[in-house]
Amino acid sequence: MACKGEHDDPIGVNKTWVKYIEKGEFPNTNRNFSVMRCNHCADSPCTDVCPVTALWEREDGIVDFDPERCIGCKACMQGCPYDALYIDPNSETAAKCNYCSHRVDTGREPACVTVCPEDAILAGDLENPDTEIARTISREEVQARKPEKGTEPKLFYVDGDEGSTTPGTTAREEHYMWSDAPHQVETEGGSVPDFDLEKAAESLAASDVSLGSADGSDDSEARADGGQKDCGCDSCACGEGDTADRQSDGGYQSDGGYATEPSGRTRDDEGDTSRTERAYELLHEEATRVYDIGESHYGSWGWEVYSYTWTKGIAAGMLMLPALFMLFGLVDPNVAAFGASAFFSGLFLAATGVLLILDLEQPTRFHWVLLRPNWNSWLVKGAYIISATGAYLGLVVLGALLGIEAIVTPLSLGVAAVLGAATAVYTAFLFSQSKGRDLWQSPAMPLHMFTQSVIAGSATLVVLGVAGVPWFEAMVGPSALALGAGLVGHAVLVASEIFTPHQTEDAEEAAARITRGRFRTAFWIGGVVVGILLPLAALAVGVPILAAVAGALALVGLFAFEYCWITAPQTISLA
Repeated sequence: MACKGEHDDPIGVNKTWVKYIEKGEFPNTNRNFSVMRCNHCADSPCTDVCPVTALWEREDGIVDFDPERCIGCKACMQGCPYDALYIDPNSETAAKCNYCSHRVDTGREPACVTVCPEDAILAGDLENPDTEIARTISREEVQARKPEKGTEPKLFYVDGDEGSTTPGTTAREEHYMWSDAPHQVETEGGSVPDFDLEKAAESLAASDVSLGSADGSDDSEARADGGQKDCGCDSCACGEGDTADRQSDGGYQSDGGYATEPSGRTRDDEGDTSRTERAYELLHEEATRVYDIGESHYGSWGWEVYSYTWTKGIAAGMLMLPALFMLFGLVDPNVAAFGASAFFSGLFLAATGVLLILDLEQPTRFHWVLLRPNWNSWLVKGAYIISATGAYLGLVVLGALLGIEAIVTPLSLGVAAVLGAATAVYTAFLFSQSKGRDLWQSPAMPLHMFTQSVIAGSATLVVLGVAGVPWFEAMVGPSALALGAGLVGHAVLVASEIFTPHQTEDAEEAAARITRGRFRTAFWIGGVVVGILLPLAALAVGVPILAAVAGALALVGLFAFEYCWITAPQTISLA
């Protein structure tokens, strides 16, 4: 609470929080408390992946943050293995514990240290042997969270409990301390009284609190017209001497913890009725669990990201494959055909850019990735690769319109193949910087991204060619062969990444959720049956129309796989 007060953090997000772990069986039980926050790592992945240097390591070791630079890409949230970052709903930027650097700069300690009555939180210079924190760490047995990540965390727990430091070792129950509503708490007599929602609403209506109205406007004028005042009574909210007139006819009934609509209400004053009913509406709104850090960051990379990897694969494949076909003599070099390929590739690349911008919490700052770059981030490298590819595609389309033969020379085609491959695989290195997501750390990711672009590009070329688009008819045969090879390679890579043993429990759990959990239908039906088996069967027949069907199915299945692959690891709690 001192942290929230110091930084004026809104409800629902926390720079630091206390984790409760209950162990044992009654009556032999105990509860352990651990403070969770940013670890201020010596090798911090969040500062590496941040594209605009909104996060940086100070000379004193504090990992600080500047919301004025943040574009809200959420890459830092994926990079942090400790779930220490969140999106601030007020600033719409990332935020985290900054060790109260503004206090440290003036010789004070962080707010959490100052307020702790038991000196349970120690802060200071780890490199100075005379500080209390250095002496404590040297003489006590201490643990750090996820040291295997190589981040060199600087937050240590004296006699730390594994249930606190390792999230996967502790189950999250449906009911826990303070999770039950007030009317579910037993009294001394053993009864479970209903929560008096009507009395609570009338008390709220009689207060000086501004409730607003259902349309978002303030209700002060309506209340002034109603003339309602607080008479000082502790048990009801009444006007001046009209308590009897305020009895509701039916009121709100409790039904399993959820209030139902009142059957009727007698009011002498229309303004007072409006305010009381507004109070009912506010109290009736479903409560949300705001302090459970385990679920707060699910899906921080959502549909925009797995859609953009799909469109980017199509764009990369449609540039790379025609260039390779012409380079190796599978298709005669043709200015119009290569220009058409570049045009369609550019359309999907433009869609990729739009999706990338839509995913930002601060979309008006998207250009800062290019103008304020952090060259350690693969988001920056990827942005420049996409920009270079887009510029090249524009030149090819212009050259095709002007009939310039130079666009199909070996040099130009080689540049196209390289740019297409780079566009396809750079995302693999971005995922590898997301150290919080273990399933994405596979060394085969670049090869898998390349294979996916082969599938996406060849499938689109087959569909367009069979549909009669003149420039692509000659590419149907080579594209069908590339599609079949890509699907086989994709199947092998999926099997190696999903079904082989994983190095960490988080990666194992993410793979299990894909194959046996929440994502099993999308994976098996969409990703495997629709995306691999049916297209291979259709291609084996050798009929052009079935080749087009195979291409369409492969694109649908690839989208389903991208959804599973990107979403499932994000459902693993890191804290």
